[in-house]
Amino acid sequence: MEKRLSELELNETAAVVSIGASELRSKLLEMGMVKDTQVVLMMRAPFGGSLAFDVNGYMLSLRRDEAELVTVKPLA
Repeated sequence: MEKRLSELELNETAAVVSIGASELRSKLLEMGMVKDTQVVLMMRAPFGGSLAFDVNGYMLSLRRDEAELVTVKPLA
């Protein structure tokens, strides 16, 4: 079942499926959000703020609207 990157639970691991059409698409690809990359939600800021993900061993912080653009498939 696919869902948005912003919908992951803390410490949940998922694989990137796709990135929606947006002016931010190339920025997200450059930051490592390429197909099949594993990401883990590490931290969630209060009040709908930023989200921090482990992507290939580094911490990537995205605003919630940026994370909404990325479709992921949770891994068991």
